[in-house]
Amino acid sequence: LNGAVKLYRRLLQKPPVRRAVAAAIAGYIRLVHATGRWRTIGGDIPERLRRDGKPFIVCFWHGRLLMMNLAWVPDAPFYMLSSPHADGRLTTAVMGHFNIDTVMGSTKKGGSAALRQLARLLKGGAWAGMTPDGPHGPRMRASLGVVMLARMSGAPLVPATYSARPSKIVRSWDRFMLPAPFGRGVFAWGEPIAVAEDA
Repeated sequence: LNGAVKLYRRLLQKPPVRRAVAAAIAGYIRLVHATGRWRTIGGDIPERLRRDGKPFIVCFWHGRLLMMNLAWVPDAPFYMLSSPHADGRLTTAVMGHFNIDTVMGSTKKGGSAALRQLARLLKGGAWAGMTPDGPHGPRMRASLGVVMLARMSGAPLVPATYSARPSKIVRSWDRFMLPAPFGRGVFAWGEPIAVAEDA
């Protein structure tokens, strides 16, 4: 298994392979969405903030990453924090198919600079997204990075998620949800969470 993982990561270092895999994943995401019956709970929350011209930080767990590209279509630039390792670069390539840009950084490499860059983008009117338990967990435990970004930018945190049926829960650290085509799904948004400067 370890050998297979090493080979997978080595192959992803090659841009042509990464682009091909990313295109296949993006195609699958669109297939799942197009063939399924999807509804949204709380969709008025991001719309209200958008109308008021208030940038915010979308927060969702790493295991719910796959379909979140289609949860909401902003009319301003959107940036996701992505780690610089092989999986993160693949995620960046997939998001590019949905007009989502990324800022590279993680808790171990370039994290502070990435947060400062995201804070500047938020202050300039862009939206941002983070998986607070990424890139390596622990699962569904938020790191301090998302709180630091909210403090630095003054933007609120807006929780979001999705669920789908039928779907497969992958045996990975984040219990990654892989929905199947021709199913049912729901996107859910929560109320914004303001973070005080001294939080």
